[in-house]
Amino acid sequence: MAVNDLSNDEFERLYGPWVSRTPADVAALFEGYPGTWWIAGGWAIEAFTGIGRDHEDTDTCVLRSEFAVLRKHLAGRFDVWAAGTAALRPLLPDDDPDGAADVVLWETEGQVWTRRSAQDPWEYDLLLNPGTADEWVYRREESIRMPMSEAVWERAGIRYLQPEIQLLYKAPGLRPKDQLDFDNTVPLLDDRRRHWLRHALEQTLPDHPWITGL
Repeated sequence: MAVNDLSNDEFERLYGPWVSRTPADVAALFEGYPGTWWIAGGWAIEAFTGIGRDHEDTDTCVLRSEFAVLRKHLAGRFDVWAAGTAALRPLLPDDDPDGAADVVLWETEGQVWTRRSAQDPWEYDLLLNPGTADEWVYRREESIRMPMSEAVWERAGIRYLQPEIQLLYKAPGLRPKDQLDFDNTVPLLDDRRRHWLRHALEQTLPDHPWITGL
């Protein structure tokens, strides 16, 4: 059974608990970081719409191409674990600290988890995204791209993914909370954002019901 298949209770029994973190906590974590980071998920939707919602976690994104930069930033403060569909394993500080993600990580590992020690709870789940500091790339269809300066916006020192991109990420799941995010967000999107999302959905999910709502 993969780590992601465990129930919350079973995961906590085996690996330990998570502590709740907010976008402000993430901004503090990345203070002085020379690489690229942003908040995605429900927090990005809430920041754009101003409508409060429940949050199970804080989706924090970094660039896979800046993996070595990330490890240096976290060194001495956190233990870093590689997380993927097959396993959860520690990355020791001296284990090729300058190595690129494709060298250090297994193919199935797309994120890293951090905690201060085995006696402490997990604190940050950092998703490794394709792209560069200049260009955001959709990891499910890498032909869909946008200048990073347009894909991410900032408020009070916190960087968020643009809402139309976040809705594209939410579209495949179509859970009740995803539909609610769509319903709350679309009325606030201008024509340019609506056109981008509609085109991206037509390219990736041509039968998706949101297309008619745009």
